[in-house]
Amino acid sequence: MPMEPYMANIKNNNFIWNQLPKLDPTPPDVFFNRRAFIKALGLGSIALAATSPFAFPTRAQAQMGRARYTKADIPTIERPGLNSDFVLSKYPAKRNPDFIQMPGNVKRLTPKLDALAYNNYYEFTTTKTDVWKLAQDFDPDPWSIEITGECHKPRTLSIDDIYNFPLEQRNYRFRCVEAWAMDVPWTGVPFHKVLESVEPTSNAKYVKFTCVERPKQMPGQVSMPWYKWPYFEAWRIDEAMNPLPLLVTGIYDQPIPRQNGSPFRMIIPWKYGYKGPKCPVKIELLKERPETFWHAEVPDEYSWLSNINPAVPHPRWSQASEVLIDDGKRRQTLLYGGYGDYVAKLYKKS
Repeated sequence: MPMEPYMANIKNNNFIWNQLPKLDPTPPDVFFNRRAFIKALGLGSIALAATSPFAFPTRAQAQMGRARYTKADIPTIERPGLNSDFVLSKYPAKRNPDFIQMPGNVKRLTPKLDALAYNNYYEFTTTKTDVWKLAQDFDPDPWSIEITGECHKPRTLSIDDIYNFPLEQRNYRFRCVEAWAMDVPWTGVPFHKVLESVEPTSNAKYVKFTCVERPKQMPGQVSMPWYKWPYFEAWRIDEAMNPLPLLVTGIYDQPIPRQNGSPFRMIIPWKYGYKGPKCPVKIELLKERPETFWHAEVPDEYSWLSNINPAVPHPRWSQASEVLIDDGKRRQTLLYGGYGDYVAKLYKKS
């Protein structure tokens, strides 16, 4: 369904990340390629479940995409989406000491190439190990993000505007709804600081993200016309103002590559990956709750909130554990991704 990386187990000793505690990444594309096919035939979730050979991601599935690139491909995979002197001068960003050690006693970060070469990005393809190939013609510069709606100071942010916010690096766990995971060093702007710059009004209850639509550069938007492009997502305003969400500019001490969401993407670490949209071009502050992409498509499988919860299974597989994308090892899923101290209070009923 939604988003992110995994791939060849190539060591990259040039990066400090491999010195840190190791975490668990994860697996498959099977369910969602079938979903698109069956949806095109006009069949429902029952048919999809009946035709799926797997009811739960396995270590073997996690490793299916391994070694689909060669050593010669590595410079392309690692190529940053933005490379101006101004942008490059912002890396490495200062580490936030509160987000070096990740929840669950994670021992190390996901190896860089695993995270860069395994992506959920339907705008290009449903084949996770091919996203990096198909994304290379995408042009992330110039770029702007319009912020509008229930705010006193609406504005349009350019690349330079966003990079003029203080950047910081944070190590976050990342969990896909498909039950695969990775542990990643993101660089970005705490999103609440972006919102504070536009001064939301008291009527702002929700934040909606609308992403780019470029069928000439994003072949998945052409090959999968049954989806309601462009991608759109939304959070509650109290979620957006929490200190955890990031407007991400980079990964592994460099500007984020195209296949990972260049020039910008959102990360909200206590929710499943698809709640963090890539390539937003518009952010609206709204009074009423807007619809979201996957909830609109399959509401019985993808909830509006989509908080990580090991006790709430997907209709077709358990969410109690997750598989790491680099080594295929399985670990226990943590409620809210392990970030409950920051966010559990948001969901306590009065």
